[in-house]
Amino acid sequence: MFKQSNALRRVKPSPTLAVTQLARDLARQGKDVISLGAGEPDFDTPDYVKDAAAQAIRDGKTKYTPVDGIPELKSAIVAKFKRDNDLDYSENQISVAPGGKAVIYNALVASLNPGDEVIVPAPYWVSYPDMVLLAGGEPVIAAAHADDGFKLKPDILENAITSRTKWLIFNSPSNPTGAAYTADEIKELTDVLLRHPNVMIMSDDMYEHIVYDGFQFATPASVEPKLYDRTLTINGASKAYAMTGWRIGYCGGPEPLIAAMRKVMSQSTSNACSISQWAVTAALNGDHAFLQERNAVFKERRDMVVAMLNEAEGIECATPDGAFYVYPSCAGAIDKKTPAGVKIDNDETFARELVDAEGVAVVFGAAFGLSPFFRISYAAATEQLRDACVRIQRFCSSLS
Repeated sequence: MFKQSNALRRVKPSPTLAVTQLARDLARQGKDVISLGAGEPDFDTPDYVKDAAAQAIRDGKTKYTPVDGIPELKSAIVAKFKRDNDLDYSENQISVAPGGKAVIYNALVASLNPGDEVIVPAPYWVSYPDMVLLAGGEPVIAAAHADDGFKLKPDILENAITSRTKWLIFNSPSNPTGAAYTADEIKELTDVLLRHPNVMIMSDDMYEHIVYDGFQFATPASVEPKLYDRTLTINGASKAYAMTGWRIGYCGGPEPLIAAMRKVMSQSTSNACSISQWAVTAALNGDHAFLQERNAVFKERRDMVVAMLNEAEGIECATPDGAFYVYPSCAGAIDKKTPAGVKIDNDETFARELVDAEGVAVVFGAAFGLSPFFRISYAAATEQLRDACVRIQRFCSSLS
């Protein structure tokens, strides 16, 4: 009889994937469902990227590749880090994996021993703590409060660090809140880290190119060059290039860590899809004018969603600087009841009753480590978002 491993018992399935699957299941049952759970752009992959993939297939580039990336893609990544972030890496400091999640997991497996701690600011992307647990480490949750714009403050970081701390996971712009750190705010955190040479920094920059209102993106290794040798800078093609299904993530970091991650990949996934690697090479080397056009659409959607949510009874929604999420508070709905008499006792109940009553699927805040909130992805069609917000307003008005 099958029994789960002790390691797997420590973790839970991804709530965001669960919400997305629930919406699919309800839709198959014929229900009118709007799914706002997935962090997936509704835009298509750019044509020039698809053309590069098709050409790679025609050219027979369908075989195994080097474990952690073809040289052409690594060269493009080196150029990207220099162009966008003023970071100098060599190709042997670059790792390419089947998605950003795989990059993070490879780094954790390659570096953590039992009892090692990883500081995870909350709200966090749902997978961070569970990947730490799977890799044998212990997540230490450090709260980034709404009053601070969902950004980790230096004193909270300082208090979270112990002799067992191995990593700080840093994410800007943030999933789930869209909060983005300025260079000055990052410097306050890196000043703390300079006092703790045992701590490495894992900077998840996946939403780097999705920012608004003139926000200037910054990343820790460029803000504080003294931390260059202790920083793993992570990015990928999924969000900016609308390539979620292509499964390519990449990173730049210290050569010994990259070599250890390569060793993990050699005995787990081996290389990422060869065709996807050639497609991302074209994406990074190509024309990026489309990013500005798409960001303009995202901004319009953001502004509409924030305004409409703030019109809903009991909902308060801040305006994020980047990514394509909002993280509204539903504190004003807690302890109210639905027309059927169900008490809204937490944000998970709020999300469950919302999808039951109005067919709007969102992810509850407890999944991200901070309640009472919920996450909406506005990477969906504008009319669909407007309809969803009307339904949320109607649901909130029905509570008493």
